[in-house]
Amino acid sequence: MGKNSIVWFRKGLRLHDNPALIEACKDVDNMFPVFILDPHFADPQRVGANRMQFLLDSLIDLDASLKARGSRLLLLQGNPIEVLPKMIEEWKISKLCFESDTEPYALSRDSAIKEQAIAAGVSVHSPVSHTLYNPAELIRKSGGKPPLTMKSFEKLIALMGDPPAPAVDPPAVLPAPVKGAMLCSDTESSIPRSLTTLPGGKYTAPEHNTARTPFHGGESVALSRMADYLSDTNWVATFEKPKGNPAQFTPRPATTVLSPYLKFGCLSPRLFHAKLLNIYKEKKGKHTQPPVSLRGQLLWREFFYCISFGTPNFDKMKGNAICRQIPWEDNKQFLKAWENAKTGYPWIDAIMTQLNQEGWMHHLARHSVACFLTRGDLYCSWEAGRDVFDRLLIDADWALNAGNWMWLSASAFFNQYFRVYSPIAFGKQYDKNGDYIRRYIPALKDMPAKYIYEPWTAPLAVQEKANCIIGKDYPKPIVDHAAVMKVNMEKMKAAYAAGKIAAQEGDTGPATKKAKKN
Repeated sequence: MGKNSIVWFRKGLRLHDNPALIEACKDVDNMFPVFILDPHFADPQRVGANRMQFLLDSLIDLDASLKARGSRLLLLQGNPIEVLPKMIEEWKISKLCFESDTEPYALSRDSAIKEQAIAAGVSVHSPVSHTLYNPAELIRKSGGKPPLTMKSFEKLIALMGDPPAPAVDPPAVLPAPVKGAMLCSDTESSIPRSLTTLPGGKYTAPEHNTARTPFHGGESVALSRMADYLSDTNWVATFEKPKGNPAQFTPRPATTVLSPYLKFGCLSPRLFHAKLLNIYKEKKGKHTQPPVSLRGQLLWREFFYCISFGTPNFDKMKGNAICRQIPWEDNKQFLKAWENAKTGYPWIDAIMTQLNQEGWMHHLARHSVACFLTRGDLYCSWEAGRDVFDRLLIDADWALNAGNWMWLSASAFFNQYFRVYSPIAFGKQYDKNGDYIRRYIPALKDMPAKYIYEPWTAPLAVQEKANCIIGKDYPKPIVDHAAVMKVNMEKMKAAYAAGKIAAQEGDTGPATKKAKKN
């Protein structure tokens, strides 16, 4: 056996712009492409059926792409810290390549694996390709601390210049794994196509194996979807994030839905960014600008990745220097009603139903339900909402999820806590007839538009005609929005005042940012 390498896929489930894959191909006789099904993630309590199926789709697509180049994806199972050293020894590996990952779990895992590999005489290569820039370089350029406002971050990006160009495509014929490698004891013979056949058996129960998301994973799907949206260059040039209809579902959502493909690395952010710059160049400056443009959305992603990398305990309140310590209430009944779409507010429940069924919803819809759970109505902790989103979203991303929950709860980045998304009026701006509600809450499909956002106000005769009795066929509101909002605003005011006192006494205050318009 000659020189052998492993390219370890984690995120970065693609062949294009994959510098780890390119490095793994260099000066070797055999290359072993592997994906390790880590029990830390392969658990329905942590990763819901929709996201796990999206991952399987992505692995199947990656396997097909590798096979077209004379290789294949080897699926391993277990703790990577235990599995990889065994494979390194069994396959006589001299080079290990994988994409850099800045999440805390990944940093700890990768540090241990690098140490083991180097001790075994293996060279380790971990290039950055999940983000436009290396977060560590951004922080160094920023004087050792991450910028805490988008305005300061944009100034930093201007100093950095354009991100690196996408890596070259891999060879048309890849160094194949040694024949028979797939038959070793830790390697699955094929990529599972359904959750019921997933190794470990944790997704066999009906409530854990029904994936209903309309979005399918994979690099080929991602590239096709990107090309489809970018073909309308006028739409690209005029894209403006505060605008857009969160209730739109036909003929397609009002945004690209590229987020899950970026999350899993089926799509390279650098390729997407380069294509956007080409379109902007064609438009000769006549296009929207960051932070509201499409390019701006990639910069928001970089912003949260940078801050999360430079902020200990970024995903929690305790020990998080930029998060306001707001004494949220632990109301499990409220949390359960919100999670299960039983709040009695149709706009909120329709959004949460879409999340539960499909694993995705428009960003403004996310704003609505996040505000409702926290400062707006239920006054539950953003950490509880973070966990629900982390389990159910197909595009759940550690840095973006925590950052946006802090933002929407006015715990960091945004301090105009009194700007609340109405669970009644906000949806009406986009969908007066309530078609979105009718789609996701069948019990209300015949409710007149006049009452569909607040059906408890409909006369009994109207409810009977609509075959929907409030309190029986659809729940009554669990809170009175107008009343609880007043109470919550007083609580937020007190929490902010307490935070100022703490800051004066030496605690680090949270970052704030000029409020976005609702």
